[in-house]
Amino acid sequence: MSAGMGATALPADLRADLRTDHAGETGAVCIYRGVLAVSRDPALRDFARRHLATEQRHLAVVEAWLPPGQRSRLLPLWRISGWLTGALPALFGPRAVYATIAAVETFVDGHYQEQIDRLTGDVTWAGLRAELEACRQDEAHHRDEAAAAHSGAAPGLWLRAWCALVGRGSAAAVSVCRHV
Repeated sequence: MSAGMGATALPADLRADLRTDHAGETGAVCIYRGVLAVSRDPALRDFARRHLATEQRHLAVVEAWLPPGQRSRLLPLWRISGWLTGALPALFGPRAVYATIAAVETFVDGHYQEQIDRLTGDVTWAGLRAELEACRQDEAHHRDEAAAAHSGAAPGLWLRAWCALVGRGSAAAVSVCRHV
């Protein structure tokens, strides 16, 4: 089977998974747009531009599988949330952005891995599984690059709290997107 099969060919649980992926990749694109809107740091801007391009590719992959009528009806909320998730830490500098990206991508890596595990062994969805694995590997690379960029002194209480909020917010968004 290939991309663009149509919503009727997708089982309900797979449609729900792809809806969460679409919302997440939409939010990720907006995270990097938020960083670029606020930050003037050249290295951080380069990081954000490179990762934005990757997230836009991921979004195109998911859009090829998930028809418009099956996407989250809350996309405006996910766009705003994503933009703020990038812009707010950018106000505090690169270290806050890198910590935020590491937190987001830690969640996303696990989220994609759960979907990949469910598709393992099902030849019907082998193409989708391969595309999700490629996306997951990119996200893990983003996490690792961000973690390396902000390594050093331990993050303070506020940054740890922010990153915990980002992780919980990502999980909550997935729960909502499975249905809306």
